[in-house]
Amino acid sequence: MPSETICKTIHQYNKEPVNASDMQKLLEIARDYKKVKNYIYTRFGGIASLSKLYPGYTVQNEMTGSRFRETLGMPSVYFYLAIFDALGDIKCQWTRTKTKILKLLNQNREFSEDDKHYLRFLLKVNKVFEAVLNKKAVQLPITLQKQYENVSAQVDTERLNRYLCRQVRKYHIKLHTERTDGFCIAERAYRYADHGIYISIKEKRKRVFVPLTDNNQYKSQLYVKLFPEEQKIEIKVPINVTVHDHRDYQNHVGVAVGVYTMLTTDTGKHYGKDLGKYQIEYADWIREQTVRYNKNRNENPGRKKYYAKKRRLEDQLHSYINQELNRFLKEEKPQVIYIVKLPKPRAGGVNKRINHCMAQWQRGYIRKRIQQKCKEQAVAIVEVLGKDISNECSECGQIGKKERGKFVCLKCGYQDEEKVNTARNVKKRGQGDGALNPKGCFQQRGF
Repeated sequence: MPSETICKTIHQYNKEPVNASDMQKLLEIARDYKKVKNYIYTRFGGIASLSKLYPGYTVQNEMTGSRFRETLGMPSVYFYLAIFDALGDIKCQWTRTKTKILKLLNQNREFSEDDKHYLRFLLKVNKVFEAVLNKKAVQLPITLQKQYENVSAQVDTERLNRYLCRQVRKYHIKLHTERTDGFCIAERAYRYADHGIYISIKEKRKRVFVPLTDNNQYKSQLYVKLFPEEQKIEIKVPINVTVHDHRDYQNHVGVAVGVYTMLTTDTGKHYGKDLGKYQIEYADWIREQTVRYNKNRNENPGRKKYYAKKRRLEDQLHSYINQELNRFLKEEKPQVIYIVKLPKPRAGGVNKRINHCMAQWQRGYIRKRIQQKCKEQAVAIVEVLGKDISNECSECGQIGKKERGKFVCLKCGYQDEEKVNTARNVKKRGQGDGALNPKGCFQQRGF
C-alpha cells in the first residue's frame, strides 16, 4: 500500500544579485503575465462565460484564436499558464460569491424551507445556476432534471430567480490585478544546471541564468517571484512529501495559544516563550517607521530599506516559530492536539502599543504552520469551542477570576497559571462535547 503524501512548498533563492538587464527580461514576462490575466478577468469573469469555465479548454481555444499572444510576443509556455491561473482565480471568486449568498440565505427568515431548498439547489448545480443567471431554459440530464422539477414545483421560481440575480450582481466581483512581481513557469521553460537555473525569456532560444543557494533540482510547475529593488528572486516549488506516521506519538495534548508565549500545554510546559520579545520588537519597529513615513510623505522617502528590514524581522520571527513548533512535536509526541479556535484580533483598548502589537500578531502564520507540520507528522488536530474557556475552573467547572497571569477558583480553591488552566479546559472540551469536528484526522476546520 503506497504511503500517504501531502503537498509542501519549498523555497529557493538566488545566490548572487540578479543584474539589472536580466531582471528587466524577467519583469517583461511578469508584465505580460499580468496583461493576460486581466484580459481573462475582463472577458470571462462575468455570468455570460460561466459555461466556459469548466474545464477551461473553450477559453484556451478562444484565446489561441484571438492572436493576443502574438500581439504581446509572449512565449506560449507562459501565455497558457497565465490563462489557467486566471481561470482558477475566477472559479475561486465564484465560489466566494456562492458562499456569501448561501450564508445570507440561511439567515433569511422571509424564505420558507422549500424556498431555501430550491435556492440551495441552484447554488449547488452549476448548469442550473448558469441558466438562471443568463435567463435560459434549464436543461439537465434526466435524473437531475427530475430533481429540479421536484424542488421547483412548490415555490415561486420567478421571485427566487430574481433574488439570486440581485445577490450575484451585488456580491460578485470582477477581478483585476496590478501585480507584476511574479509568474508561473512550466517545466519546459526552465532547466537546472551549473548550480543554478536557466529561465526562458521572450527572446527565442535565450535564457536567463540565475545561480541558486542550493543544488536541488525539481521537475514541476514553479512560481517565480521577483524583487527588482533588491535584485533578488524567490522560486516556490510545490512537492509531495511522505507523511511520517510515528508509532511513539501516543499523547493527547491540550494547548493554549498566546501572543507572548506561543504554546502552553495542559501539563504546564511552555513553547515559544520568547515570541512576545520578537513580536514586540517587530511591532514597535513597524509603528515607528509608519509614523516617520507619514510625517515625510510629501518628500516621498524611499522604502527599499524598510521592506528589506521588514522581511528580515519577519524571517527571524517565522524561524523562531518553526523552531519552537518542531520542539513541541518532538518533546510532546502528540497523537491528538486539542486547540481552541484562535480569536480574531479585537479593535479598541487603552494602550496603543499593545493594540498595535496585537494587530501584528502572527496568528495566521502560526495557524498555517501548525496545520502543515501536524499533517506531515500524521498528528490530528481537534478544534474546540472557546466561549469562557479561560474563565472556567479546570477542576470544578465554575467561573473563577484571573489576577496577574494566575487563575484562582473561589469555590474549590484551585490555583494555577492562567494559560495552563486554559489548556486543561481545551483538552477537557476536546475529549468531551466541545469539539467542533469530533471525528477523523486533521480536524482543522475554520482554524
